Amino acid sequence: MNLGFPELSIILLVALLLFGPRKLPELARGLGEAIREFKKGASAIREDLEETPEKQRPT
Repeated sequence: MNLGFPELSIILLVALLLFGPRKLPELARGLGEAIREFKKGASAIREDLEETPEKQRPT
């Protein structure tokens, strides 16, 4: 699914209408933090699985 400039501008316009110009930066910051935490958690799980020997992994 590729989003081009027209699609992104429509999404931004709808978000601006729904939340207002003051709330958008807070929402974007919260979304960025959530994505960052998700990536950290996924990375930690991946590292944990790489360290665990094959015989000890739960099936």
